[in-house]
Amino acid sequence: MTQSPDLYQYPFAPKRITLADGNRISCVDEGQGRAVVFLHGNPSWSYLYRNMITALRSTCRCIAPDHLGCGLSDKPRDYPYRLADHITNLEQVLDQLEVRTCVLVVHDWGGAIGMGWAGRHPDRVEGLVVLNSAAFSSELIPWRIAVCRWPLIGPLMVRGMNAFAGAAIHMAVTRKMAPEVATGFLFPYDSWANRVAIMRFVEDIPLSGNHPSWPELVRVEQGLELLREKPMLLCWGGRDFCFHDAFYREWRRRFPDADCHYYPQAGHYLLEDAFDAVREQVEGFLSTAVGSEEK
Repeated sequence: MTQSPDLYQYPFAPKRITLADGNRISCVDEGQGRAVVFLHGNPSWSYLYRNMITALRSTCRCIAPDHLGCGLSDKPRDYPYRLADHITNLEQVLDQLEVRTCVLVVHDWGGAIGMGWAGRHPDRVEGLVVLNSAAFSSELIPWRIAVCRWPLIGPLMVRGMNAFAGAAIHMAVTRKMAPEVATGFLFPYDSWANRVAIMRFVEDIPLSGNHPSWPELVRVEQGLELLREKPMLLCWGGRDFCFHDAFYREWRRRFPDADCHYYPQAGHYLLEDAFDAVREQVEGFLSTAVGSEEK
């Protein structure tokens, strides 16, 4: 384990897990019992789940990896950072941690990555908690993100000016972040070099069939059929400029039996705007929908 930096509400000492290619993933692994795997998106990291981990670790084993290039994980410069890479990395992490079965909690890019892993291993999935995210194809992209994909301008904004992560601490919430929380979200992304994965995630959004990650996204989407019978809790912030209500409706269409909760005043970082309400739903889901037995 390595001691984490002294960040507000992040009292964890994450493990360092070495992948087959030699890169290292930082992974919070707290508590015992049923495994609950928390998957973040872009431009956040395991810090997003800090309060949920603290709330659940007395009864669950809470596992929260930082995707390669994110958080406290390695940030290699010459790495593809494609959707398939992140799914395979997650596969290696959970195998090394000997996670036989788990409940997945996904947000943002964590949706495609987590559902990609779940589609490969449906027998290892006990339940799904979906927060503002997607795991299916869409041509919808906000102009504020589309601009970040432009040649020259995109890298200058995202990596040079920190316009993506820096904007998120304001635009992804409806309640103003406390300065110490904003510092936590931004901590890993303090230089051009350390923002490489933020840029690559933006570039890796597959909007059409000619994108390199399109075939993998199709596989992820097809894999959702293998998960239709899994218990699902769907919690959604209604003031998300990126994963807006069209995505919420699509999740409900694909998983009509999901337990759905909509928070009209919460933004993309739902766990910042409506933490107490979502925590209550997650705790109830873990104790009833997927049972309370230890794994």
